[in-house]
Amino acid sequence: MSGIDTGRIRYLSPPGAVSMGDDWYGLASLDHFWIRRRFEVLCRMADGLIRQASAIADVGCGHGILQRQIEDHFDREVTGFDLNELALKQTASRTSPLCCYDLFQRTSEYQGRFDLIFLFDVLEHLREVDGFVNAIQFHLAPRGKILINVPAFQSLWSKYDEAAGHFCRYNIDTLSRVAQRNGMTVGTWSYWGLPLTPLLILRKLWLMGQADEKIISAGFSSRGPAMNSLLLSLSRCEPVPQHLLGSSLMAIFERPG
Repeated sequence: MSGIDTGRIRYLSPPGAVSMGDDWYGLASLDHFWIRRRFEVLCRMADGLIRQASAIADVGCGHGILQRQIEDHFDREVTGFDLNELALKQTASRTSPLCCYDLFQRTSEYQGRFDLIFLFDVLEHLREVDGFVNAIQFHLAPRGKILINVPAFQSLWSKYDEAAGHFCRYNIDTLSRVAQRNGMTVGTWSYWGLPLTPLLILRKLWLMGQADEKIISAGFSSRGPAMNSLLLSLSRCEPVPQHLLGSSLMAIFERPG
C-alpha cells in the first residue's frame, strides 16, 4: 500500500505507541476475505445507520480500510482517528479526514460531534477499556451510537492474539458489561465467522510451532487468490445476525432514552 503526503494528516496530538502488530497492515488489504466479510456483516447490521448519520468517525482507523470501504460503498466520508503514524501514512482512504489524535485529549471541536462512531477491532488492544469508552462518549452526539467489532471467545485465544497485541477476546456477556459500566446498552448484535471457527482452532494448534516473528503473517495470510476466494465463500455460510458462535462479535452500543 502506497504512502501519502503527511500534510494530509491533521496532528491534534503527537503520535504514540499502540498495542498493535504493524505487520498486520501489510496483510489486511481490501481484497482480504476477512476484511470483506467484516464489511458485509457491517452492512447487514447497520446500513440504515450509516446512510442516516450526519457525521461518522472511525476510532483506531489504522490504515483506513474501513474508511475506504464506506467511501466506496456509501459515498460517505469518515473521520479517522489514530495515534499510529505509520498506519495513518499508509491509509487506503481517498477522501476522508485523517487525524493523529488522542481521544483522552477531548478537543472541544469534536465534543458531541459524531452520531455514529466505529470502534472496529480496537477494544481487544486496550488494558483499560472503560476509560477509553468514556472518552469516546465525549465525542458522541446525545443519541449517537458506537458500532463495535471484537474477536470472540477467549477459548479461541492463540499466539496470534499475543502477536497482534490483544489482551482478551470477548463474548456478548463480557461486552455487555462494558456497555453497562459506561451507562450504555447493547442493541443489535451478532457473532460472525461461525464457519471459520474450526480453522481458528487449527490455527491455534499450528501456531504453537511457529517462530514469533512469523506469527502475524502465518496467522492472517489469505494464502493466495484461490484460497482467499474459497475462504470468503466459506465465511458467507451463516445467517447474520446470529447469536450462537463465531470468530468475531459485532454489536451496537446505545445510550438509553
